[in-house]
Amino acid sequence: MNKLLVESAVLASIGISLLMPASAAIQQDWEASYKWADRKLKELTLEEKLNLTVGHDDFFFPGVPEKGLPYVYLTDATKGVHLRPELTDTVNIKQLEKSTAFPAPIMLAATFNPALAYEYGKAVGEECRAGGVEVLLGPGVNLARNSQCGRNYEYLGEDPFMVGVMAGEYIKGLQSTGTAACIKHFIGNETEFYRRRSNSIMDERTLHEVYMRPFKMGIDAGVAFIMTAYNKVNGEWAGQSAFVIDTLIRQDLDFRGGVMSDWRSVYDNQKTVKSGQNIIMPGSKAIRDDIAGLVAEGKLSEQDIDNMVRPILATCHAYGLYDRDKYRPELLAKFPDHLKVSMKTAEEGTVLLKNNGILPLQDIKDKKVLVTGNYLDKDFNWVWASADVKGYDQVNWRQALYKEFGNDVVFSEHPTEEQIKDADIVIFSTGTVDREAYERPFALPAAENKLLKKVTQLNPNTVIVVFSGSGIKLTDFADNAAAIVYGWYPGQNGMEAVAGVLAGRINPSGKLPLTIEKDFKDSPAKDVMPKDGQFYTKISNERLIMPYDVPYNEGVMMGYRWYDTKGIEPLYPFGYGLTYTDWEIQKPEVKVKGDKVIVSGRLRNTGKREGAQVVQVYAAEKNPTVERPAKELKGSRKISLPASGSENFTIEFDKNELGFYDTETHGWKCNPGEYTIMIGTSSRDIVKEIPVKI
Repeated sequence: MNKLLVESAVLASIGISLLMPASAAIQQDWEASYKWADRKLKELTLEEKLNLTVGHDDFFFPGVPEKGLPYVYLTDATKGVHLRPELTDTVNIKQLEKSTAFPAPIMLAATFNPALAYEYGKAVGEECRAGGVEVLLGPGVNLARNSQCGRNYEYLGEDPFMVGVMAGEYIKGLQSTGTAACIKHFIGNETEFYRRRSNSIMDERTLHEVYMRPFKMGIDAGVAFIMTAYNKVNGEWAGQSAFVIDTLIRQDLDFRGGVMSDWRSVYDNQKTVKSGQNIIMPGSKAIRDDIAGLVAEGKLSEQDIDNMVRPILATCHAYGLYDRDKYRPELLAKFPDHLKVSMKTAEEGTVLLKNNGILPLQDIKDKKVLVTGNYLDKDFNWVWASADVKGYDQVNWRQALYKEFGNDVVFSEHPTEEQIKDADIVIFSTGTVDREAYERPFALPAAENKLLKKVTQLNPNTVIVVFSGSGIKLTDFADNAAAIVYGWYPGQNGMEAVAGVLAGRINPSGKLPLTIEKDFKDSPAKDVMPKDGQFYTKISNERLIMPYDVPYNEGVMMGYRWYDTKGIEPLYPFGYGLTYTDWEIQKPEVKVKGDKVIVSGRLRNTGKREGAQVVQVYAAEKNPTVERPAKELKGSRKISLPASGSENFTIEFDKNELGFYDTETHGWKCNPGEYTIMIGTSSRDIVKEIPVKI
């Protein structure tokens, strides 16, 4: 089972990453590292071992410096280095003075560019090394099952294969710097509404085929650590569940690295130690003393403690976290390079959803261009908690538009109806405030939605620019708008990229890494929040709330799989995004050669300007023996071409990628028979369907 999944994931990732040679995962000598850990454990007293069961000062693995175990510094977040000046000076950390605020990972996912994910991870890793951070608590690979999840901005979209590819390259880039990655949150953390009280209920096939898939691909990429989730999984808290940690992580995924709990997510210390959990974060003296008491009472043994802490020691040794220079100040000189990576991510991740020809905004000197909306002067950094990266030299939307257009645009926060009607073009910015530990509505606030409807009715030449970390309801005004641009959360300098897309200086090439439904009632996650639940609920009373169930009744039919299989028309489908030029996929064909499915063809830019397009390959089984989606992504390739240019492409994957998780054999299975390979530019824009026999 594991061998099949490893081989198919690696081969499939080559198909999606042909823009550059697939980067290699760093290989660890686990046997040597575990032997080292065993020797080190013999040097430690029981008291010292007990100290290693819990975190230190919120964001450190504890150490025994006099015995060669220094403290190990952990910090968030996936989109940059979260600086923590609130930490005490118990371990003499020298804080970075600044860190780059990159675009949110959901915008990175929208680039459909694994090579860029590698560079993004590498840049974050270099800043970690400069600031003495040994472990970055990311990337997050929970899936965008639920558009209202306040943390979707920190993840990489809805398709498990695509998420796994992008996360894998991010991990390789990050860990190439010597910074260890921690993939999170295992598993079923697709809602933030009272996340410490939710119980994710899913069957074996759904777990393995969908939600564990990106974690497996992260393990294949060489990730050092896994963090367990806040929620329950089928009735047991993930961080203290032997099923989650020992069965799923250790046995099914064959993971050798360290496992840590999410912060304040376990409740039964005896069960936690026995579950296979390796460290309780952030821990406390009270928890440590309780574990010591359980040992004294004979409910836990010293061997249990050894078993608990051994993988953390082995992993820190394997990744060189104990025996290297803590700080690499020479890497501070690379901040300008990191800004380039940040800007490129925003340029490639901006998604053009609609355009009646009004964009790009060229030759506007003699036109009245009115800029309004609620995001003119907002801080670019609208997230909270772990992903809160302040950045520096921030550029807001007003500043970016002024830099791009100068006095050719007029700003007004509260224009009159006459001003709106009189404008030749209106640029209206809207969006959401997405936050960890909160759900937020799919629909915009009623007043904002009403205003957008009014503005688009008063002036049909309205360009809507959305800043959000997930899908939002656009249905009420999408038809009336002249253009819609999704700018996500673009980081400290990314507003300039979004403005550049409006101006035409940048040809957009982003693709939606998630489906934007017409209405949330169309979503399989429509009933996630309890009927009496409220958005943006404060979490101060969280532990007083009764646990509630989150059934994953749709099974493997999540995201575009749900909409395509159920025949529900989304507003904008997965993989969708327009450009300012035209494209043609020519002579697509499919061959089966040995164990490989090889898709080839030629992409031609038939338009008048340079641009980039993402060729996407989907597949479906014709006569499945179990319920299967109408299509599943199997690979893609992003290709840049000059006007009238063309290029041959090849996307290949292992035929076992056509399989499914079989609950009878508890492994992956590929039925012989006929399959349909679909080639296109989104999950709904398929230009050719080709049958093949396996």
